[in-house]
Amino acid sequence: MKLITAIIRESQLDQVREALIEAEITRITVSRVSGHGRQRTEVIHRGKKVAPSLVPKIKLEIAVNDNFVDTTVETIIKAARYREGHDASALGKIGDGKIFITPIEECIRIRTNERGSSAI
Repeated sequence: MKLITAIIRESQLDQVREALIEAEITRITVSRVSGHGRQRTEVIHRGKKVAPSLVPKIKLEIAVNDNFVDTTVETIIKAARYREGHDASALGKIGDGKIFITPIEECIRIRTNERGSSAI
């Protein structure tokens, strides 16, 4: 079992969500977050460097069984990547986001006390 955490542009949420549903991945958690990575810009105000602004983003969390990891990751990448003119082979742009994959030690469904991969 893995937890896939994706940080994406706010504007790509609907596209990513629809692509995940089409790939039969329907259980997701969505949060609004903010931060900065490479896309931050250095701001100089009155001659002093000022901390970069935080950029609003969307965080998706998806718990999947091991056999769904690749499908989930590829679906997010294809749907979240910025494409000028919708060229699917084009590389994205800075700010498209990140995906983190972490192991899940245990999953428990509260309603039934079901445990493990069947609880996902």
